[in-house]
Parts: sequence; structure tokens; C-alpha cells
Amino acid sequence: GINAEYMGVEQLRVHSRCLKVPVFERGYNKDAASIAQEAIQQATKQNYDVVLVDTAGRMQDNEPLMRALTKLININNPDLILFVGEALVGNDAVDQVTKFNQSLRDLSDKPVPRLIDGIVLTKFDTIDDKVGAAISMVYTTGQPIVFVGVGQTYTDLKKLNPGVVVDMLLR
Repeated sequence: GINAEYMGVEQLRVHSRCLKVPVFERGYNKDAASIAQEAIQQATKQNYDVVLVDTAGRMQDNEPLMRALTKLININNPDLILFVGEALVGNDAVDQVTKFNQSLRDLSDKPVPRLIDGIVLTKFDTIDDKVGAAISMVYTTGQPIVFVGVGQTYTDLKKLNPGVVVDMLLR
């Protein structure tokens, strides 16, 4: 069968062609921290000022995957760590982001571990009565919702408009 890692890389290749940006990958079952480090070095040589590292669904309850993510963060010291979650799951998203940050804290070897810097919520256009969970995610992490996904196209990734959230709460 086709594994999820393969499908993730194929999906990134499709997006890179559509957006006309390069994708840097080194195959499967490799050390993510080393690949990210190599990608950053390559991007620096080619005068790119942004490198987006897709960690392919690090489940907060999967210790080996979270350990690999923590290593990637410790080695590469990213400027920004974004948690991507689905707004559709409501309060489960609060639990996910809390456990995610806790895993980063528990597995780090740094005196002050790096935690998330912001949140991207997909399927934000479907939440209606679950908007309170989005507010709870911000409250529990102390970090903002940076972007929300409101559809299936690239232009459907939007900055969060707090006024929209307030209107949804008052409905």
C-alpha cells in the first residue's frame, strides 16, 4: 500500500508546483531535524528568507514523533512554531494543543523549552457553535490564532478577524 508519509510528500510536491516554490525533501524515514537543517542551509545559500517545515501530523500522544519534533526545534531554533489544528473538533482541539505544548515542554533538553508561537485553525468556516473552543485555545496557550482556513483554496487562508469571532459568539 501507499503510506501516509509518501502521500504527504506527494501533496507537498503538488502544492510547490501550483505555488511555484521549491520543495526540499530527502526521501522517507529520515531524520527530520537533519533534513530541516539541510533545507535551511540550502535556502540561505539561495537567498530565500523563509523556510516552511511541514512536520506531517505530529500527534501529541505519539512520543517518538513528538521527540523527533522537539529535536528538530532544538537543533534548528525556528523563528516561529505554529500548531495546526481543525476548528471542527471543538474542545478536543483545546486538549490537543495543551498536550502538544506539554509534550514539547516534557521532551525538551533546554532549560527554557520552545513551545508554540501561534495557532492555525483549519475548517474555521464550519465551526458555528464551536467558536468558544478557539478562544479557549488562545487562553490556554497564551498564543494567538495567526491564520484560519475558511475553504479549500490558497486564498482561503486568512488572518483571524476578532470581530467575526465576537459576532459568532453573540449569535
